[in-house]
Amino acid sequence: MVFIRFVTVIKYFLNKVSANNYFGLFWCLATFVGFSIIATPASAQLLPTSDTTAEVSAPQWLPDSLGRRTPRGTVAGFIDAVADENYTRAALYLNLDSTLRKTEDRENQARALQRLLDKGGSIIPYSFISDKPEGNADDNLGPNLDRVGTATANGESFDLILEKSVDTTGAPLWLFSAQTFKRIPADTQTVASAPVTSKVLPKGLKYYKWGGVPVGHWLGMVLLAVLAYLAAWGITIAVTFIIRVVWHKSKDEPTVGIIKAFALPIRLYLAAWILVVSSQEVGISIIVRQRFSETTVIVGLVAILLLIWRLLDVVSRFGEKELTRRGIMSGISVVLFLRRAAKIALIVLGIITILGTLGFDVTTGIAALGIGGIALALGAQKTVENFVGSVTLIADQPIRVGDFCRVGQTLGTVEQIGMRSTRLRTSERTIVTIPNGEFASLQIENFAHRDRILFAPKLRLHYQTTTEQIREILKALRTLLADNAEVDPTSARVRFIEIAPDSRTVEIYSYILTNDFNKFLAIQEELILSIMEVVENKGQGFAFPAQNLYLSQDSSPNIASGKAISESE
Repeated sequence: MVFIRFVTVIKYFLNKVSANNYFGLFWCLATFVGFSIIATPASAQLLPTSDTTAEVSAPQWLPDSLGRRTPRGTVAGFIDAVADENYTRAALYLNLDSTLRKTEDRENQARALQRLLDKGGSIIPYSFISDKPEGNADDNLGPNLDRVGTATANGESFDLILEKSVDTTGAPLWLFSAQTFKRIPADTQTVASAPVTSKVLPKGLKYYKWGGVPVGHWLGMVLLAVLAYLAAWGITIAVTFIIRVVWHKSKDEPTVGIIKAFALPIRLYLAAWILVVSSQEVGISIIVRQRFSETTVIVGLVAILLLIWRLLDVVSRFGEKELTRRGIMSGISVVLFLRRAAKIALIVLGIITILGTLGFDVTTGIAALGIGGIALALGAQKTVENFVGSVTLIADQPIRVGDFCRVGQTLGTVEQIGMRSTRLRTSERTIVTIPNGEFASLQIENFAHRDRILFAPKLRLHYQTTTEQIREILKALRTLLADNAEVDPTSARVRFIEIAPDSRTVEIYSYILTNDFNKFLAIQEELILSIMEVVENKGQGFAFPAQNLYLSQDSSPNIASGKAISESE
């Protein structure tokens, strides 16, 4: 029923979200992941929480040999003791009545608690139990009480409570509370019917033990895990089929992609839930279930992270298609960048969460990462520079994916704007990769956003072209440009600009009303051919680069004066 209601909510949500809002949905997902990862280190390093204050001010007690200084240590110690079948040690984790002085009586109480847990009881996964001497302050049970599980006796369910006491040195000791044991019957053999495992397991699998538990319980847990996944797989397939049959929008994009994105994460999460419930119902030993508890928690976390990951892909792909269809090419770069940033943040968040589930001190690790991050930043200035450059490119948007541009001396089409570098596809079909830090500092000429293209040829007419012919050519060229609808009339001009040593130069200056370069080439071709016809019809042609050399005999004044002197003599 929970799963069906969940699917109903998703269906309602998809009906309400229109296609125009999927880009906003992607921003929400990316922002959620980004703030999640930002909030984690911030809260760990910057906020002076009560836990941090307690750690600083708490005295350094001697460690307890049984690990009872924290609630998690008490629960784990009790489970390890019963797994070793050391009930004398297990009884030391219980706050028993002082009248139970005999060791045998105390051991019986430990066995009674174990049997109660085996017969449908449960303990919270270790990662959710406080590992601090002060316990969990947010459970509304008071400062000296922590809830760690549930059990059922005589048809009534109750909580398993730990209470904090002190030893002779004043150090805290967490023990299963006396109030809990008052609700446990003296003879737990009769509190419920025999579990399924004791009925179906053969004798060999009951009596041969591993880790203090019959081998059959371990094999049963593995079998239940396989069956739980198959059951979850069947349920998700059936629900998906029903949704596609009764809901016509489920066959359209992006709904079909969202349904596929939900399928695998829900299958994993449902399989983990079925495994936990079924193992408790059939009577798998609490020892085995606790060994698997961290695995089921990690599977659940992976399912949630995988769901967010797949939704990021689906929504971003749909956003790219919508932006392309509408011609908003600038948004594609933003979508690609945010998707990569959100995925990196999601990976970091997942690693931190899983490490915390496995019992690692994540707060200390994050603080160490903060110090190491400063050192890393000093040694990775280029990486930081490239990241800042990518942010600048995304924010300022001098280029977009698909733009044809010149960056420095490189001419090409933008194929990808990444977090470290930008890739250009050149006319030779090669890929040029430019680091974003360098890219942002170069001169960028973007040809994709021209509203019109310049057409400005210079005509070099023959040197012998007469003044009248030049006037006729100018008049005909002006008429040619004015009659062409593809030429901008406000900018078009034709001028005789120069008497060169070897030609008469006429300049044409105009804009072609298109931003499509291929169309511009076709229009330019027709204009050039028409210009050639005008010049030919006026009886002239185009000059070649040439020089005329005129030779003449030089009559030197000195030679003439010499002849005159000789004649006088």
